[in-house]
Order: sequence, then structure tokens, then C-alpha cells
Amino acid sequence: MYAVVDDRNQQYRVQPGDRIQIHHRDGAAEGDTLTFDKVCLVGDRVGTPHVPGVSVTAKVLRQMKGPKVVICKFRKRKNSRRRTGFRARYTMVQIEAING
Repeated sequence: MYAVVDDRNQQYRVQPGDRIQIHHRDGAAEGDTLTFDKVCLVGDRVGTPHVPGVSVTAKVLRQMKGPKVVICKFRKRKNSRRRTGFRARYTMVQIEAING
């Protein structure tokens, strides 16, 4: 059985045992349990917009950073160059169960 979970306007297709990366959760430590209440779809039941009484529990595995993205801005003939970098932060979670 699988479910589609809505987490802060991002949707994930999950099954028990899956490991997914979600946007960084501030204050979530390793071993904490997260509950996703906004479930859009479970098996053959489709919600409008969410399925009532269904939730998905997940365990936080670790906080991590994604790969570095380098941004270069260059204007020819003006001696103007800018180089910056960015690393997105993620939370790795493991889906424990689909409740309901």
C-alpha cells in the first residue's frame, strides 16, 4: 500500500520502509517521530483535497546538506563578475507506517 503525502506544498509518494528527503525541519533531532496529516491519496482512496482520518508517521534519520550549486553572474566588457554558492538543507526521514 502506498500514499501521497503533502508536506508544505511538496508531495511525496511513500510506502512503509521508504527513505525520503524533505525540506529542512527546524528542531527535529535524530530519532524523533514526524506525523504527516495531509494525505492526498491512500491506495485507491482519493481525498478532496485530503483523505480524512489518515496519517503517515516517519522517523527522522539525519539532517543533511545537498550538493553545492554555484551561481556565476558575468557581464561582458564591464569587468563585472559575481560568484556565489548555495547548499540546500534537507531532513532524511524513514516512513514507518500509514495509519488509518
